[in-house]
Amino acid sequence: MGRDKSAGQFERAKRVMPGGVSSPVRAFNGVGGIPPFIAKAKGSHIWDVDGNEYIDYVGSWGPAILGHAHPKIVAALNEAIENGTSFGAPTELETELASMICGAYPSMEMVRFVNSGTEATMSAIRLARGVTGRSKIVKFEGCYHGHADSLLVKAGSGAATCGEPTSAGIIEETVKHTIVCRYNDLSGFENAMKAHGREVACVIVEPVAGNMGCVPPAEGFLKGLRDITKKSGALLIFDEVMTGFRVAFGGAQELYNIKPDLTCLGKIIGGGLPVGAYGGRRDFMEKVSPLGPVYQAGTLSGNPLAMTAGIKTIELLSEPGVYKKLEEISSALTDGIKEVFDEFKIPNRINRVGAMWSIFFTGRPVTDFVSAAENDGPKFRKFFHFLLDGGIYLAPSPFESAFVSLAHSKDDVRKTIDVIKLWAETEKK
Repeated sequence: MGRDKSAGQFERAKRVMPGGVSSPVRAFNGVGGIPPFIAKAKGSHIWDVDGNEYIDYVGSWGPAILGHAHPKIVAALNEAIENGTSFGAPTELETELASMICGAYPSMEMVRFVNSGTEATMSAIRLARGVTGRSKIVKFEGCYHGHADSLLVKAGSGAATCGEPTSAGIIEETVKHTIVCRYNDLSGFENAMKAHGREVACVIVEPVAGNMGCVPPAEGFLKGLRDITKKSGALLIFDEVMTGFRVAFGGAQELYNIKPDLTCLGKIIGGGLPVGAYGGRRDFMEKVSPLGPVYQAGTLSGNPLAMTAGIKTIELLSEPGVYKKLEEISSALTDGIKEVFDEFKIPNRINRVGAMWSIFFTGRPVTDFVSAAENDGPKFRKFFHFLLDGGIYLAPSPFESAFVSLAHSKDDVRKTIDVIKLWAETEKK
C-alpha cells in the first residue's frame, strides 16, 4: 500500500507546522512511519491522498459515532451555513442543544458551551474553585483532561502526591495544587483526601479512562469517589468528553448510576465540529459570568454550525434501538478479535465499554496507567502497521481508545478480524 503522496505532504507540513501536525499523536511518533494524509471520509471508511481506503476505528477520536459525513448532518449544515458561520451573539440553536443535553444528563441543570474539551475541563475546575473557595484539585494518573497547565502533570514519588509538570513551559507553582492519585485505587484516593480533603476544590476523573487506552472503572470506584467527595465538600467532575453520548445516551453517569456535581462534554455533541461544554447544578452554574464572579468567555462558543451538527446528532442518537445496535457491532468486533488472539495464544487484554475499546498485548488485566504501560510496545507497532497496510486504521498509539460507529457494517467487522488473523498467523510463524 503506497503512501508516496502522504510522505510528500508530511515533509511539506513539517516545514510550516511543529512536527507537521496540529496535534502530537497524529505525527505517528508512537508507532513510527508516515501518517496517511486523509482526503475524505464517508460512513465507516476514510481515504488518504494516495487513494488508499481504510476502515476507520479512530472516528476523529470519538465524535463520528454516526459515521463520517452522515447525510442528515451534511444536509443540516448546508442549510445552516447559508445563514452564516458565526455571529458572536445568542441563537436559538444554543438553547435547543443545551435543552437536549440537560434532558439527557439530569445532573446538568445548566450548560455553558465552549470550543473544546480542554476549555470545558479548565472552566469546570475554575468554577469548582470559585464555588468552594479552595485551591487544590485531584486528578488520576493516565487520565487526560486537555492541555491546561494544572492538568499536564505526572504522579510524584508517592501513590498520591502533588504532581510534577509533564511539559516544558509549565512552572512548578502552577501544578503545586494538583494531587495525582492512581486510577481505580480507591484506598489511595481516600488517604489523599484524609490528608488534603478540606483543601480540595474538586476531583476530576474520566469515568471510563480513554487516554491510557480504554480502562473501565473498577466496581465501586466511582461510587467511592462520589461518597468521599460529598463528605469532604469537594466537587466531583466527570470528564465525559469522550464517554458522553458514547457509552450510553446519558454517558457514563447513566451507565454507572453516579451523579457528579459538574460534567464536561465535547466530541459527539458537536457532530464532528469543534465544541465543548460544561454544566452541573443550577446554583453552581449561576456562579459563572455574567450571573456570577467566575469569569469565562469565548468568541466562537455556541457557533451555529457546531450547534446544528450537535442537535442533529443527538436527534439521531435518540432514536429507538441505536445503542443496542452499537453494542451488537462493538461486541461482535471485540469478541472476534479475542477469539483470534486466544486461538494463536497471543497474550492479550481487550477492554471495552460500549463503543470504546482497546487492545493491550499483555498477560494481565489492565486497570490503571501502570498496567497499561506494560503493553508490549514493539508488538503493538508491528500490529498497527500490519493493519494499516491491510486497510484498517487504528489510533497510532497504544495509549488511545478505538471507537466503533453505527456506520460499521458486518463486512467491516469481518474484514477487520480477517486482517488480524493474518497478522496472528505471521506473528506465530
